[in-house]
Amino acid sequence: MTKSAVPQPTLSDEADLRIAMVGLGLRGNLLDVAHRPGRGGIVVGLCDLDEDLLRYRADQLGERPWTTTRFADVLAADDVDAVIIATPDDAHEEMVIAALRAGKSTFAEKPLAITIEGCDRILAAAADVAADGVRLYVGHNLRHYNAIGTMKRLIDDGAIGEVQAVWCRHFVGHGGDFYFKDWHAQRRHVTSLLLQKGAHDIDVIHWLAGGVSRLVQGFGRLAVYGRVADRHDGAKRDDWFDQDMHWPPLSNTGLHPEIDVEDLSMIQMQLSNGVMASYQECHFTPDYWRNYTVIGTDGRLENFGDVEGVVRVWNRRGGYSERGDIEVPFLPGQGGHGGADEALMAEFVQFARHGGATQTSPIGAREAVAAGCAGAESLRSGGTPVAVRAPDPDVVRRLTSG
Repeated sequence: MTKSAVPQPTLSDEADLRIAMVGLGLRGNLLDVAHRPGRGGIVVGLCDLDEDLLRYRADQLGERPWTTTRFADVLAADDVDAVIIATPDDAHEEMVIAALRAGKSTFAEKPLAITIEGCDRILAAAADVAADGVRLYVGHNLRHYNAIGTMKRLIDDGAIGEVQAVWCRHFVGHGGDFYFKDWHAQRRHVTSLLLQKGAHDIDVIHWLAGGVSRLVQGFGRLAVYGRVADRHDGAKRDDWFDQDMHWPPLSNTGLHPEIDVEDLSMIQMQLSNGVMASYQECHFTPDYWRNYTVIGTDGRLENFGDVEGVVRVWNRRGGYSERGDIEVPFLPGQGGHGGADEALMAEFVQFARHGGATQTSPIGAREAVAAGCAGAESLRSGGTPVAVRAPDPDVVRRLTSG
């Protein structure tokens, strides 16, 4: 398809935000929450290189959108107010900048980019168009998880006093299936899985702690999946994920022919406000969830379960206590990722239309990538600590002044 040049969008309070989505793979499920005719957003266009996937996703919507394999068509479309970029990570930088410069408010799937410099170029482009009402939003849906929100509220209410330490363990139980069979397995596409997976958790660590990483040290290696001999030849397979088949990890099949990312990583972080943090990521555990421990001057809290479960608080002295002193249950919302995807997209639509404060932060997204990049650099240099530079203060001011 071809479209004429794009005018600046003018949206009334009643108008649906007209959205085009670029990249329809695993995050194609965002269409379910983006396409809400009469309730804020309507998907009018789809873009992907895979024509079969284009047809499949278009049929899913019911109200058939236009489709194209050319990103340039999306940029030129005069019926598009906003763009969702959910392509492979290494394509984010170029596409997000192009969309912003074309006058499209842009939802960028995390990680924002695969280098610190790439993130900074995106932020600079976003700052240049912010005054025109063109806005950048980053898909850090973990900030909308009920588990994370419960911990954040408890911390803000003073349940554990002043935060001093945050520890996160991420048990990536489906890691072999999800991240070692396609482009995620190569550094040139992701830099490190400390970005693809860890950017979520690092962002949450920063959010809960109230600071950002300024010194990072890491260790890690390709411990298991480099030893799996069964590799694919590029052909699509229907059995790429099977809950029962691909266990134990060394029995997995059809891995990417080239793997140069780590399946086991650990980083330590010194934050800007003095808080100390650690993040551990393992891609060959039997269970799949993430656990945070936050320790303050008056106690500590910890989540058990991340979609449904309980947050427990310990703030009285004593020995081992399984249930703690306070127990706050949380339940999943409706939709993907325990309702977080729906909340995320609703916030994006509102932000694209009207601006204002958001629970997510493009500056925070950059800081998560920066810590992940520093961690990867450190672990690949034998654990040498790596300093993380701050973003350009003028760019930060222009992005946050409105």
